[in-house]
Amino acid sequence: MTTRERLLLKSEYNPPERCEKCKGPIKYKGIGEYECELCGYLMYDDYGVVRNYLEVNPGATAGMVARATGVNEREIKHMLREEKLEIRDDSRTFIQCEACGKPITSGIYCEACSKLAVAAARRKKEQEAMEEKKREVHGVVADYVIGESGKKRFLGNHEK
Repeated sequence: MTTRERLLLKSEYNPPERCEKCKGPIKYKGIGEYECELCGYLMYDDYGVVRNYLEVNPGATAGMVARATGVNEREIKHMLREEKLEIRDDSRTFIQCEACGKPITSGIYCEACSKLAVAAARRKKEQEAMEEKKREVHGVVADYVIGESGKKRFLGNHEK
């Protein structure tokens, strides 16, 4: 695991840095699991601990998971927002869509608001590309103003 990967994971899920048993180097195996390269001991980051707990206790609430695992509730909610975890459909508690407030099981937006957000982002990107194309005329930036006669007059870079 590179230093950059370790730093990114450390800020997110609190991964182990060395083997808890022999202090040997570890490698990331996936889904929050780490293995010592020397002795083979398995360790877990916060996501792995929460995921393992939920596999054994599938209906647990965020508060129950936090008390049982030591991972704070804020981090568990962060994992829900990142879609690393999902609230069961039969649960009585949900998180809310940040746009409309509708109950959702994971992520930031409900399905309808997600589609709107994606469409809005696409339109914004297309509009920015169109504006950029308007500014470029054969490699020259060409802004224009409406002259006294009502005709467009292009300004050179020195006239701006």
